[in-house]
Amino acid sequence: MNKAQMMFGALGGLILLLIFVWLVVALHMAYTKMDVLFGHLKNSPAITVLAFWRHAGPWGRLRMIGNIAHYVSSPRKGIENGSISAEDIASLPAAIKCKLVILWWSVTLLLGALLLVWCVGKFMGQIK
Repeated sequence: MNKAQMMFGALGGLILLLIFVWLVVALHMAYTKMDVLFGHLKNSPAITVLAFWRHAGPWGRLRMIGNIAHYVSSPRKGIENGSISAEDIASLPAAIKCKLVILWWSVTLLLGALLLVWCVGKFMGQIK
């Protein structure tokens, strides 16, 4: 194994470790803040439909918190088509809203970085 393969392996491993940390943070938020989120987002049909995933185990909670984070971080389309209420988004506490936006953008960046490392490694011939 040469140095380039070690570098790509270490970088990929670091990104996977950060994704694991993201999963732990997202699950913690999904299990502790869900009542607050549903309390503030009760007038948004797209959010109330997600209540089904509350009883679907950890993967269901991850899906639910991911969808809510996506709606909170980019609400324009949902507000325009009526699936989320602008008042509900505005009524969310600033700390929770900030955490949700950071959660959404961090997972987007981590998955993009993992894909980029894989593509660069594949292009350079370091990954078989």
